[in-house]
Amino acid sequence: MVSAKGFDPERGVSFGSPALVVHVDRGAPDARDAEARLAEAVGLAAAIRLDVRDASVIKLRKPVPATLIGPGQVERVAASVAATEAEVVVVDASVTPVQQKNLEKALGAKVIDRTGLILEIFGNRAATNEGRLQVELAHLEYQAGRLVRAWTHLERQRGGFGFLGGPGESQIETDRRLLRDRISGLKRELAAVTRTRTLHRKRRQKAPWPVVALVGYTNAGKSTLFNRLTGADVMAEDLLFATLDPTMRAISLPGVDKVILSDTVGFVSDLPTQLVAAFRATLEEVIEADLIVHVRDIAHPDSDAQAADVMGVLADLGVTGGAATAPLFEVLNKIDLLDAEARAALDARLATRDDAAGISAVTGEGVDALRATLARALGGLARIRHIELHPADGLRRAWLHRHGQVVGEGEDEGMLTLDVRLSDALYAKFKTIAA
Repeated sequence: MVSAKGFDPERGVSFGSPALVVHVDRGAPDARDAEARLAEAVGLAAAIRLDVRDASVIKLRKPVPATLIGPGQVERVAASVAATEAEVVVVDASVTPVQQKNLEKALGAKVIDRTGLILEIFGNRAATNEGRLQVELAHLEYQAGRLVRAWTHLERQRGGFGFLGGPGESQIETDRRLLRDRISGLKRELAAVTRTRTLHRKRRQKAPWPVVALVGYTNAGKSTLFNRLTGADVMAEDLLFATLDPTMRAISLPGVDKVILSDTVGFVSDLPTQLVAAFRATLEEVIEADLIVHVRDIAHPDSDAQAADVMGVLADLGVTGGAATAPLFEVLNKIDLLDAEARAALDARLATRDDAAGISAVTGEGVDALRATLARALGGLARIRHIELHPADGLRRAWLHRHGQVVGEGEDEGMLTLDVRLSDALYAKFKTIAA
């Protein structure tokens, strides 16, 4: 049905469509800057090449069940839609299916909430089979409660997963049986991927190479730092979620012949729970790392809040907060963007810390010092070693339990296998004990 304003809810919207971005400010006491949040939402829209023609912040005292925002606010947004000829309205908030439907009718434009926008970005960016499986699973679980164009992603005629349209737009009702079957199938495929990834990790653990994982808020500069350290050419744009699929490279550090460096997907505030769950297999690379490097955009006005978001996701994944978890090192990136006063204050903070460093991944400032610092951190690191013993070798098994942290035991072709967290010094000492 076409509304009075000429909006057809079943008509697709292509990349480059004129768009309006609205950040809904609930006045949460997390000290986040509303304008910075709006800028981030605009960046998310730009990440899928929408033509953002206007952006604004809407103060929300009390959510309205039917439309989230109040009637007067809806009218103002509708006026802006008409003035800018926007075809898409990005609402930087969580919008229920009913609210989405009512807003689309009132605004005469397609409405995408924050979760839908992030899922669309991930769907457009996934490059590997694993990434596509993860995003499709997250998308379908999100769509399970929404009677909207749920099967457009199966057309595979463009990136993305159906929020912005496609040749299947005419099918409004989701076939729930097919939806459930597809979700079950995806979970089985991802379980197989997880098993394969686990085998690869175990093979790496048999080699004496530590793994360093880069984590951080999206657009913090992880990929730029990764390229600087490895000489690789991983996509590193001033674009949110430029990296989606994990990339691993071998590097050398002063006194350390070989280190495996992993670049991972960026985090973001209010990351959809479907994506956290779907990308658990990918993020297990972080869980199994020997050292976690948290890259922060120290020049961003919400740097502290972004850091808290990252730490929250890591805690949810079980990466931080336990005896078996890897140590965490902070890299405060983009120091080249600080003014003299802010730079002096940062230098004073760093002078009192041995678990942080200030750098510019773009200019290279501080990167050589960071390499040396990471080498020192790895030198005294206790990391997981995969050790095989004869079942009768009780002496060395007891030694490992006394001096290390045994995080896993099993049996493989008649040999006892142990995953033990040991420092380099203790591991070298263990190898001197006669079998």
